[in-house]
Amino acid sequence: MSFKSPLLAALAATVLAVPALAQEIHVLDTYARSASPTAKTGAAFMLIENIGDADDRLLGATSPAAQKVELHTHLEEGGVMKMMHVEEGFAIAAGETLVLQRGGAHVMLMGLTESFEQ
Repeated sequence: MSFKSPLLAALAATVLAVPALAQEIHVLDTYARSASPTAKTGAAFMLIENIGDADDRLLGATSPAAQKVELHTHLEEGGVMKMMHVEEGFAIAAGETLVLQRGGAHVMLMGLTESFEQ
């Protein structure tokens, strides 16, 4: 597994910190972006494969590049898309892949402590 930045390496280390199933979870195609080099927020995206026989759940993430990290998704309310914190995390069923992507489920990075390379 290779990462394009220390931020993503730390993020993936958190994702992989599942005690019993770490060898059955694969994190692929990782990248992070911010709106601009001076933005104070950013987001990380990836595929998380559960190749095991048991369901699992992504409960959270941490990063040295942000003061606060949350799991988010977008929901439509009254014709307007809103970003929502998903406190219960994201289910990853056995044999399935969780897709964290722009416009959907993602890892939100707030209070960036370093700028992202665009």
